[in-house]
Amino acid sequence: MARIPSVKEVDLKGKKVLIRIDHNVVKKGKIKDTYRIDASLPTIKFVLKKGGKPILMSHVGRPKNKNTGEIIVSEATSVKPIVEYLNKKIGKTFKVALNDKPDFKDKTAIEKLKEGEIDGVYLPNTRWFAGEEAKDEKAEGFAKELADLADVFVNDAFGSWQPHASTFLVTKYLPSFAGLLMIKEIDNLAKVLDAKRPFVAVVAGSKFDTKIGPLTALLTKADHLIIGGVIYNAYLCAKYDIRIEGISEEDIQSAQSFIDSTREFSHKILEIPLVLESDILEKNDHGKTRIRKIADFQPGMKLNYILDAAPQAFETEEIKKIFADAETFFVNAVMGFTPNFSAGSKALYSLINENRKANKLFGGGDTLQDFKLLLPQIHSAALDDDKYYFFTGGGTILKAIQEGTAFGLEPVKALIEK
Repeated sequence: MARIPSVKEVDLKGKKVLIRIDHNVVKKGKIKDTYRIDASLPTIKFVLKKGGKPILMSHVGRPKNKNTGEIIVSEATSVKPIVEYLNKKIGKTFKVALNDKPDFKDKTAIEKLKEGEIDGVYLPNTRWFAGEEAKDEKAEGFAKELADLADVFVNDAFGSWQPHASTFLVTKYLPSFAGLLMIKEIDNLAKVLDAKRPFVAVVAGSKFDTKIGPLTALLTKADHLIIGGVIYNAYLCAKYDIRIEGISEEDIQSAQSFIDSTREFSHKILEIPLVLESDILEKNDHGKTRIRKIADFQPGMKLNYILDAAPQAFETEEIKKIFADAETFFVNAVMGFTPNFSAGSKALYSLINENRKANKLFGGGDTLQDFKLLLPQIHSAALDDDKYYFFTGGGTILKAIQEGTAFGLEPVKALIEK
């Protein structure tokens, strides 16, 4: 088995340590949820404890205009709120490099770090730099520029699996190691890839074509697969030859392709037997919603929006027994159209929580926020329960599941090869 070099293996005393973390938690200038920041603290504190001088970097949001390619530098995608939270949380002084401008020519903050005047530096949003996601020499140039700031590179951003300059190319120019969070994420991923059985997987999403790979991989591994969200609607349209408002023909075709290619595993798909139909998207108006039974679907039927799994679906004897018997759950799913349709997710998470023996692994930012919002007491207890684990990157987990290993992800592979 591949072995990842750990930050624990390197002498950090007096060294400038460039740490790539995943603090993509800011929306419109405010932190949505601190979980990813909190999850990275053990690595940051470890570097400080060992005498290292941390230089942090993360991407925030999508500042590039898709139509024009222009990178928009603004407070909306600034790291400043993260630094303010970080300093309060750990009682240290981290400074934003260059007052949060995409330029490293003035290295004042780095010099202050070197002289011990501050505890750490936080670089501007990596996506403010054209080289971060570039496919040409700009990427190499940016990676070299980052490497010139430090003596050691630590990747603790398992949630950032794309091979960008700050996650991948920088390893070419510095001794490189995995952070404590990355190692923890990979260790817990093994509980999904080599799950104790019976294994129940629950995946939802908005675009079927992006989920075909992970869903197919999960069907081969899991004993039961539950599909939710828009992709479940597309699946229902394809299987039962119905039409649901808002579901594109493209998604239905992708769902049909999935059904056709996985027929030998179709018995593993555990269909949610009751769904919530609504005449409107804007709000959950009980006068305009109704529960629909999948068993009643007939070819050619046309339905309005299906916006949630009906909570009563998780009270059926078949689902209750399957959930009670499970030894592993993997959940990357918000069942309803949030924020107005959340009863299905609440019922799902509650039923999973009733199983005290199973490993319960959750991934995806929306899933974690939904869980925390809907069941705050259970969520709080789960953070200290070794049967639960909350991954910081849902997309990364699905990619690793699709490939059958975390070691094929380019940023991880780069650390191993170093």
